[in-house]
Amino acid sequence: MEINKFILFTLSLVLILGVNVESFHYLEKELESEQGLQGLYDRWRSEHKVQAKGPERFNVFKYNVQRVHASNKQNKTYRSELNQFADLTHHEMLKTYTSNIEHYLALKGPHGPIKGSAPSGGGSIAGDASKLPKEVDWRNHNAVTPVKNQGQCGSCWAFAAVGAVEGINAIVTGQLVRLSEQQLLDCDNDGRNNACGGGLPCEAFQFIKDHGGLATEESYPYVGVRETCCFAKFGHHSVTLDGGWRLTINVESDLMDSLARQPVEIALDASGDFMFYKEGIFTGSCGTNINHSMLCVGYGETPEGQKYWIVKNSWGEGWGEKGYIRLVRGVEDPVGVCGMYQYATVPMKGPETRNIEL
Repeated sequence: MEINKFILFTLSLVLILGVNVESFHYLEKELESEQGLQGLYDRWRSEHKVQAKGPERFNVFKYNVQRVHASNKQNKTYRSELNQFADLTHHEMLKTYTSNIEHYLALKGPHGPIKGSAPSGGGSIAGDASKLPKEVDWRNHNAVTPVKNQGQCGSCWAFAAVGAVEGINAIVTGQLVRLSEQQLLDCDNDGRNNACGGGLPCEAFQFIKDHGGLATEESYPYVGVRETCCFAKFGHHSVTLDGGWRLTINVESDLMDSLARQPVEIALDASGDFMFYKEGIFTGSCGTNINHSMLCVGYGETPEGQKYWIVKNSWGEGWGEKGYIRLVRGVEDPVGVCGMYQYATVPMKGPETRNIEL
């Protein structure tokens, strides 16, 4: 009987707070005093196994508590939480976990095909939206590997690129294989990409084509820092490509058209509420200075009619909806929410392009 009462009390508390049972939650009374905040900080550190502490880290935590609490008090379609980034400043988080995509785009110059022709059916020509599926989710077609974690390295570009390659390879061959981000960090460094310093997925696609494929994660595991390139891994247990293609800038229908065929790499601005996203359909706040690459794996619509994109991140399953975020679709801004329509790419692979030793 006592156990049943405890379970009912716990469920009631969750409903009252309006939080996910897997979230790190708090009571409002903990925010009313320095002692309460200190206790909340200690609980958060224990939950996320954070050893570092000090007056400055505590100040940052309190600042972020106010941000998250204020955001969740508003009538938004998404919720924020005190996740693994709660003791980081906005600047620290962006510096460590994102990549300055715009910097590398400027160095590359005006966009166009990486090499070869556009994918079948378009790629730079938007399809007829009325002929597209109402919803797409490549996770349901064995074309998306489990969520990965880039760690404290600005290698999002490599994870997004690898995710896209894993997707098209699974679609073409029927074989879902986890591939190596580390090989890109170590070897794709001839001035096009810069390991934890950032890079462009489109350049990674060309690198994979030029070097005879990308190794499996098992044969070339991730360590999260640039190490010496293992040239012996090229051409063994590798997935090959025909090149890549960049989608038309600021055309939502082009992204939908491409997603109907394969997962698509995108880039956006991960500032504002993005770092603390927990669940729901994210509508902002954020800017349009694209600095983070992710993998778009589909799109859908709620029963109420709100349209969204399904996007896989590389910050582990503890962030967002088990590592995913749903971004609002159909906004008036031509660049999309957080600028996500400014840069999107796909790898190209035909059925005749054989893998090596797989």
